[in-house]
Amino acid sequence: MAKLCTMKNVFNLQVSEELISRVNSLTPKTQNLWGKMNVAQMLAHCNVTYDLVYTDKYPKPKGFKKFMIKLFAKRIVTGPKPYKKNMRTAPVFLVVDERDFQKEKDLLIDHIKKTQKLGEEYFDKRESHAFGPLSTKEWNILFYKHLDHHLQQFGV
Repeated sequence: MAKLCTMKNVFNLQVSEELISRVNSLTPKTQNLWGKMNVAQMLAHCNVTYDLVYTDKYPKPKGFKKFMIKLFAKRIVTGPKPYKKNMRTAPVFLVVDERDFQKEKDLLIDHIKKTQKLGEEYFDKRESHAFGPLSTKEWNILFYKHLDHHLQQFGV
């Protein structure tokens, strides 16, 4: 039987503070345990999740592309199975250029705080960038599983 993630609730203040504490324990010199990204790139990569929610920085997929994303990626992103190490990511999430560690860290902390403050009601049945409307539970998994995976990637 497949291992399932223990999903903490990102809408809970204590959980968001725990995530922020983990982010704050990173330094520009923190090394990855797997993968290609450095710590600043990982923070920027994690920020894309929130940028897709809070900005219009990225065009929404349409038509057949959106259908395929919903069909194949939604259950991976919003389901309880943990991400595999070195799993391929969607092109929009690729960060290969150098990033400013402090800027990305501060932005990620702001995103975590904003998400917690907006709360469960704000996200319930809210339209996602590529998956259509998601339940609060699906939003929570989307946020927590991704961030936890990458914090573990850097040992925090």
